[in-house]
Amino acid sequence: MKKSIFSVFLFLAVAMDVAAQGPPIFTDTPIMLGLEGRGVRTFGNIVSMENANAYIHPVAFPYNITNKWQVGVVAPFVAKSPNGMDSRSGFGDLQVFTKYQLFQKDGKAKTFRGLLKLTEVFPTGNTSETPTLGTGANQTSLSLVTGYVTTKYGLYTEVGYNATSDNLPDNVIYKLAFGYPLLPQKYPPQQVNIFAELLGNYVLDGVGNNLFFAPGIQYIVGRKLLFESGIQLPLDDPAPEGQKTNYIIRIGTRVLLF
Repeated sequence: MKKSIFSVFLFLAVAMDVAAQGPPIFTDTPIMLGLEGRGVRTFGNIVSMENANAYIHPVAFPYNITNKWQVGVVAPFVAKSPNGMDSRSGFGDLQVFTKYQLFQKDGKAKTFRGLLKLTEVFPTGNTSETPTLGTGANQTSLSLVTGYVTTKYGLYTEVGYNATSDNLPDNVIYKLAFGYPLLPQKYPPQQVNIFAELLGNYVLDGVGNNLFFAPGIQYIVGRKLLFESGIQLPLDDPAPEGQKTNYIIRIGTRVLLF
């Protein structure tokens, strides 16, 4: 009986610490509790390129079937404004995903977890007119996501492979995120987290490597609401001159429904 009570309190303590730490802004997380579980996540990506501007606004609906298995769908709205061309907007490529936790090791005020994530992207965005709103190809990606979270910091990694149809090049995904909470832990959570992330995407067939540095800040209000913002700054961009990315700004929120 005492062991069962201790286990419950340990679980609650870990869950509170995880909730206060918050998930990374750009990198995925192996935590499927609280704001990373059943709810709604939405954000706007403001993309500035040398030859165009774009706004991408996905809405994600994750749902926990069990505490180890999650499914979800991401529906994006896309607006593009190329230099010297008419702007176009509409729905982009639809995504569905599933996550399954492979391992979980909890300690006092810390946890280490890992999961597999499978994502399928369907070419639902219009490609018959220019500028296109989708890739016109199916994409399948499989990633390993890990995270080590304590009351003092969080360290997250994501490594995966994305296979693309229609003779488009595949790519290797690699991400690293470090999170640091600025306020003391308390319940219900009210926390400000800062993040530093490296976001990599190596495109095969000789295309090259995309690498961004992404600082960000996150504000958690209680158990059910989170606000976050970050910016991606290019460190390595293989795009031709005149087509490179200047920056990507993200502003978003997550809401736990139940």
